[in-house]
Amino acid sequence: MKPILRILAYLKYFPVQIAGNLLFNLLHILCSVGSYVMIIPFVELLFGMNGAPETEPAFGLGQQELVDYGMWHLYHYRKLHGLWQCLLIVAGGYVVCSFLSNFFRYMAQLFLGSLRTSLIERLRNDIYHKITILPVAFFNSKRRGDLMSRMSNDLADLEWCVCALQPLFKEPVNVLIFCFLLLFISWRLFLLFLVVLPLGVWIIALIGKKLKRSSRRGQNELGGLVAILEESLAGLKAIKSFNREDDIEQRFSETNESYTRTMVKVARHRELSTPLSEILGTLALVFILVVGGWQVFDGSIQPSVFIFFVIIFARLIPPILSIIKAYNTMLKSNASAERILEVLDADEVILEKPDATVLQGFKESISFRDVSFSYQPENPELSETSEAAAPMVLRNISLTISKGKTIAIVGPSGAGKTTLVDLLPRFYDCTAGSIFIDGYEVRDLNINSLRRQFGLVSQNCILFNDTVANNIAFGSADYSLEQIREAARVAHADEFIDQLPQGYDTAIGDRGLNLSGGQRQRLSIARAVLRDTPILILDEATSALDSESEHAVQQGLDALMRGRTSIVIAHRLSTIKGADLIVVLDKGQIVERGTHEELIAFGGLYKKLVDMQSFA
Repeated sequence: MKPILRILAYLKYFPVQIAGNLLFNLLHILCSVGSYVMIIPFVELLFGMNGAPETEPAFGLGQQELVDYGMWHLYHYRKLHGLWQCLLIVAGGYVVCSFLSNFFRYMAQLFLGSLRTSLIERLRNDIYHKITILPVAFFNSKRRGDLMSRMSNDLADLEWCVCALQPLFKEPVNVLIFCFLLLFISWRLFLLFLVVLPLGVWIIALIGKKLKRSSRRGQNELGGLVAILEESLAGLKAIKSFNREDDIEQRFSETNESYTRTMVKVARHRELSTPLSEILGTLALVFILVVGGWQVFDGSIQPSVFIFFVIIFARLIPPILSIIKAYNTMLKSNASAERILEVLDADEVILEKPDATVLQGFKESISFRDVSFSYQPENPELSETSEAAAPMVLRNISLTISKGKTIAIVGPSGAGKTTLVDLLPRFYDCTAGSIFIDGYEVRDLNINSLRRQFGLVSQNCILFNDTVANNIAFGSADYSLEQIREAARVAHADEFIDQLPQGYDTAIGDRGLNLSGGQRQRLSIARAVLRDTPILILDEATSALDSESEHAVQQGLDALMRGRTSIVIAHRLSTIKGADLIVVLDKGQIVERGTHEELIAFGGLYKKLVDMQSFA
């Protein structure tokens, strides 16, 4: 139960809602008890089982003193005003107690509703914030559909858990008050009830253990189900083009069937506790009726008081069942809490120092000093030849990039080109060595100020289901429409934007799929132009385009690179002939560096790559 208790620790942020719920629940319980107490005078007036003492008794807190005191005043009032008026007074008292009881219950529910929605809102915000600050490496090992399931289905399950707080807040107080009344009325009968209590607790614990295990499996399977759906939607064209609809459907159906079987087990375990508890409660009630009836016959307890005891005992069972049901709901939600906490407790890895330096612009150079990197740096002290050592993606990279220069990074696929530039804005931290910008080690810099220095245009355009203008501005309200238009003009995107139905207000669809590849790429370039960063990273920005689109995009890139420090990753080597420095990577190491002419003359890997493309 530790995970769910950690989630419920969020309740500390809502003291007003908790206090209001507890107060009105207490008032609801007291008014409910008041309405039950009115049953005794009803029974006495209708059947006259005991009569009243001949003289007015003194008031006392004992059971017999209270009964005698109440009976004398009841019968005295009946003598003075008649039976009907006495019944009307008692009935009126019952109605008032019942009305107040339901009104206070309504108010308690209002406070609980506010508490539930506010807690889930805060929890959802915290999860989303955590997702945005987690390093890219975290998502390499997670399925997006599963993360989406945690944000939706698991949070919805936790919301049901918060609903269970109502009986957990209210019913224990109900049980305590009812138990006190039962103990006050007849401690002998109350002790008989406690005989069956250990058996009930043991059964509940046994069922709860199975429920917790099945719930965890069910939430994981639901996450897998959502992940399959998300992957299918993202790869729908590939599925259709390869005629794999039947295979994907079968995979989804099998996962769905497994999830259904698990949830049937969850429902069976969750619902089993209620009938078993009712059976035990019925057995206890029958036992009380038999033993209590015998005590009425031998004069140990008054009939009206015994009837009141039986009614209160019967009213004790529903709160106990509510507590059991709420407990089972919490056990089921415990699996969701574990999955939520896996995200909230994930190691951020990319940490910012408390006294981090704010980088005020880019003035001199970027320097890589003996940089090595592994995606799994669990054993950094082990040698690279050791079987336990994690594979190194980059090895001993030393490179200086001066301000205003264009540096091209080339090499075979898997050489580590993208990983190298991902270290600059701290999407990852290097495993060994250091990276300096203007003499500052990047791990000593404020992360936001560091990333403000970089503009990124990649092969995979990151666009959103929004208007053209909002995609260029990337949701920022700091830019005017004229600035957005100017950025589009520099990126050579204005020519196709003006032809769209609503121009800059045209919605581009999910991930910009209403546009062509070249148009999407030019929007990404316009976004980088508008941001106006001193350092530009171009990660194979034209590799997926046809010749016509590449020409238009390259014009935008040339305008974007003018006057900036540019780091270009390129497979099409014809686009980087004019670079100030070309760095050739192979298997994570720099094997060559120089200008285009120098590398051609050297006759190494770079010339081999150029010759292969020329032949192609």
